[in-house]
Amino acid sequence: MDSFLNPKITVLMPVYNCELYIKEAVDSILNQTFADFDFLIIDDASTDKTVSIIKEYKDSRIQLIEKTVNTGYTISLNYGLKVAKGEYIARMDGDDISLPNRFEKQIAFLDSNPDVVLCGSNFGIIGEEKLINLPEENEAIKLGLLKGNCIAHPSVMIRHSVLQEHDVTYDFNKEPAEDYDLWVRLLQFGKLYNIQENLLNYRVHSTQVSKKREGHQANSALQSRFKMLNYIDYSFNSYEYKLLEKIMQRNIEVTYSEIKEFFHLKKKMHLANSNNFFDSNGLQFYLMDLYHQKTKKYFVDRKNFYPINFYQYFVINKSSGFKLKLKEEIKLLIKSLIFYRRR
Repeated sequence: MDSFLNPKITVLMPVYNCELYIKEAVDSILNQTFADFDFLIIDDASTDKTVSIIKEYKDSRIQLIEKTVNTGYTISLNYGLKVAKGEYIARMDGDDISLPNRFEKQIAFLDSNPDVVLCGSNFGIIGEEKLINLPEENEAIKLGLLKGNCIAHPSVMIRHSVLQEHDVTYDFNKEPAEDYDLWVRLLQFGKLYNIQENLLNYRVHSTQVSKKREGHQANSALQSRFKMLNYIDYSFNSYEYKLLEKIMQRNIEVTYSEIKEFFHLKKKMHLANSNNFFDSNGLQFYLMDLYHQKTKKYFVDRKNFYPINFYQYFVINKSSGFKLKLKEEIKLLIKSLIFYRRR
């Protein structure tokens, strides 16, 4: 009875129209080798057979909450956090599969490492012989989060007391990158960790929220990358913020003057990491990589070439050490001299 009232884990699984996959997902949780959990399933007013399939289960650990109005994924998540009883919150989605020893592995790690607030894992892709390896230690994860989301949401287990103490919830405005935003904020309160084993099989399909809202997800993710930079001791002015926004988006073109300005800005950013929130060498490599990507794109992938472009390359090479491959240099020289136009 005490275990039911105070389970070690609350499994939080919001669902919506998951009839094709829900049985595999539920079975994978009920078949965990670590059994001290309650299983909170929040249905967001599904219109298919999801609820009826869940109701076929007679396991007392399952608590099904049926919403009468579809209010969205993040609202379901936050309601789950509010009513959860477990020492840890284990996330799960209705279309994925947790491997049997997932909880056992994560509990053992979190109990032994009280400074870690979140524990995820590597994961496989259902239907593909593909394993996604994620950065392991906190320092590597911080640098990874500068580039993108490097924690698999349905694989995580979170220390519930940290969420309660600091009133941390998912931000509805960041959906469908609400998880990325949460990881960035959790860095204030402790370390993040990814177990280097496949503890989850992730399903990719066209009806996923992230697939339907890729554009909005990319914009929200960019905001989270900016939020990561707030951990260094530097206040970006409006121009620098806009410059970084262009630099950090792979497909956005920049001007020659912007390349030069970012070269100086990245030096300031590296110096501003005086609190060593980021590994110094890692941050320097990340910023230099951004600089090289944008500089190469400016000289190699441009549509129109002019003689001044090769002169610009000469100046950049002398001032920053940036260098193209010999073949690329020759192409740039020839195209610049003949005023090449890409059709």
